[in-house]
This record gives sequence, C-alpha cells and structure tokens, in this order.
Amino acid sequence: MDLDALVSLAASNGASDLHLEAGLPAALRIRGTLRTTGEPIPGSALLEMARRVISEEDWPRFLEQRSYDCSRSFHGVRCRFNILQTSRGVGFAIRLLASFTASIEKLNLHPDLKKLVAASHGLILVSGATGSGKSSTLAALIEEVNQTETRHIVTIESPIEYTFRPRRAYIRQREVGRDTPSFEQALIDSLREDPDVLMVGEMRDPETMRLTLCASETGHLVMATVHSSTCAEALQRVVSAFPAEIQSSVAAQLADCMLAVISQRLRFRPELNIRVPECEILFPTHAVKNFIRTRDFFKITSSLETGAEHGMWTLQRYRTWLDSRKNWYIPGKTAELAESEPADAAPAPARPPAFPIALKPSKTETRHAPPSHLAGTKAATRIDIEPGESEFGKILKRPGE
Repeated sequence: MDLDALVSLAASNGASDLHLEAGLPAALRIRGTLRTTGEPIPGSALLEMARRVISEEDWPRFLEQRSYDCSRSFHGVRCRFNILQTSRGVGFAIRLLASFTASIEKLNLHPDLKKLVAASHGLILVSGATGSGKSSTLAALIEEVNQTETRHIVTIESPIEYTFRPRRAYIRQREVGRDTPSFEQALIDSLREDPDVLMVGEMRDPETMRLTLCASETGHLVMATVHSSTCAEALQRVVSAFPAEIQSSVAAQLADCMLAVISQRLRFRPELNIRVPECEILFPTHAVKNFIRTRDFFKITSSLETGAEHGMWTLQRYRTWLDSRKNWYIPGKTAELAESEPADAAPAPARPPAFPIALKPSKTETRHAPPSHLAGTKAATRIDIEPGESEFGKILKRPGE
C-alpha cells in the first residue's frame, strides 16, 4: 500500500495516529489503543515514501539530523509528519488532524473557556500528555479570537497543524524550520511585529519559556503548551526549567502574568463513540499566586478543590458536568443537528467502528444534574479552513504537497 492509501485507511477508521516501520505492519491508534493491520511494509517502500514527503532540497538535512518534521495534506486529510531513522530503516509517526477547524463547541469543551481570550495580555498554559488534544484546544482559542475580535495574531508552530482563514482577526502563521530558524528567533521577531495575540506551539527549553513569559508581560495575550499531567505540574515544570538561582524571580514573573492553566486528557465515551477532553482548569486567585511565588506547588491542589466559586474545575467536577451534558458535537453529523437535539433526548447509540477490531468500552459513569449556571450553550457555527501551502512557500521553493 502506498502512503495515500494508508492515510485514507487511518482516516476512514477514525485513527488519531498512523505508525509505519520497516518490516512491521502499519499500526493505527484508535481511541488511544494501537492496532496493527495489513502485511509488513518493506524498508524500500518506506524510503520511497520518505523521499516523496521530503523534498530534494531538505533531504540532506534529514540525512544529517536523522529526523524531519512537516505537515502535509493527503486527499483532504491534513497530517503532521515525523519521519525518523530507526534501527530497521526509515519510520513514520503521522498524526491525523481534524478535518474541521477546531472550536470550543466542536471539541466539546466547556463554554466558559471562551472568556479566556477576552483578556488583552497574560499567559494561558495548556498542558497534558502527548496526544491529549493540546494543539486542538489552542486552535479553538485562536479561532474564538478570530471570530470575535479584530486582533493581530501570530502563531509559532513546529510544524503548522491547523491552518486558519482570517475572519475578523489578522493572522500570520510561522513554521519553525521553514519560516523561522527557531522558536527563540520567532519570539524575538514577534515583539517587533505588533501582535495582539501570540501562540507558541510548545515551550521546549528555558530560553523559549523566558521569551514567552516576557511577551506575556509586555501587553500581549500569549498561549502556549507544556507537557504535564496536572495544572500544578505544568507551573512547576516551567519554573524548574530555569537554574536554581533565578527560579524565585521566574516564579514571581509567572504568578504575575498567568491568566489560566488548562490540563486535559482524552476519555472515550462509548455512548457517543467519540473521545472527549476532560479538563482541570486553574485560575490565579491571590492564594494561587502566593503558592507560585513561594514555589509551594503541592498546595495548588487544595485551591483547585475549593475554587469552584472562582470558576476553577477539578477533573471530578468536570466529569460531573460532562455526564450531565445533553448537546454534543459528533463528527459526521452537522453542527446544526448535533445542537438541535432536545434536552431530554436519549444519548445517541454507539456506532460500530469502521476498523474491524473488537474494542473494549469503558464503564459509563453515573449521571448528575447540570449546574444551573451552565444551562444553555451557543450553537456552533460552521468554519472553513484552507489546507494549502502559501504562495510565499512556492516562491522560496519549499517542499510542495
């Protein structure tokens, strides 16, 4: 099978990731679980696929670094590629991105997250493990700004995953390695580009973190991701990335600029046959800011437990809200149909997966009545995206589709 057929197979079976390795069958990640399919793929076939994705201009860089990141579209499916050298030969780790523009409604996130983008400056951290939907949540927040505010947005990503079509906002997207040499250089450049909103795809090193914190303090709304399992761990990871002698000043800077921390994970709901993000949401109350300044991160958990009146969400409270929710966005159904179901309608029956593998469903949790202040959610609107490369990239003779 060629690369087009493999991507099409993964998309038709609802896979989030596709893994290819020489001498092994293709592996699809469906609902968080890997399943293999087909015959082993020879190394020569994978080498030809790699040459197709990587241009001749960038092939020497791949041979030198033994890895290559990019994003491409195959038959309307936008994918994020990591091509790597392994002991068997060339391998692929392919993330299949959503075919629709991410939005708060379409990701089934809590509508209160829309309030975060109303701020003019500060830092919003989105944390979680790999594959927990951090990039999608960031894209949903950016799209909320795009739909409601006339702001200048600059995104810095490696690679670009979601391509935005400017609505009310003026959007520039830069890909590290193609449009800028590094996150650090792009952040330095951005401060001279008159941005209102900055999106940093990932804070990987202390210098990127330092520049991100500085940008959030100088009148910009900054959104970034970090790998951690809880809100407290996300804050601790940022501070711990710096040398010990300056951690106190970094903690104070972080406490002053923080707007919110969102920690999320994906959980499969068998009654809907989709995975839904479960979130832990932290806001900077006086107590939380004090814990960050003193680096008592373990005490933040108690503030989350008692912070419901400040809009905070523990995982348990968020699950209770999910269990009480009636209107869902389900891929494959129009947004209008998903939102127009009556409030007392029974949950949609689970659809059998297209991939012919028996998957064990998780137990359905007990339902609770929805909080009164969360009743009523705005209907989602249809949003389009432009998956193609820019003309500027063609002028520079960058890799094509």
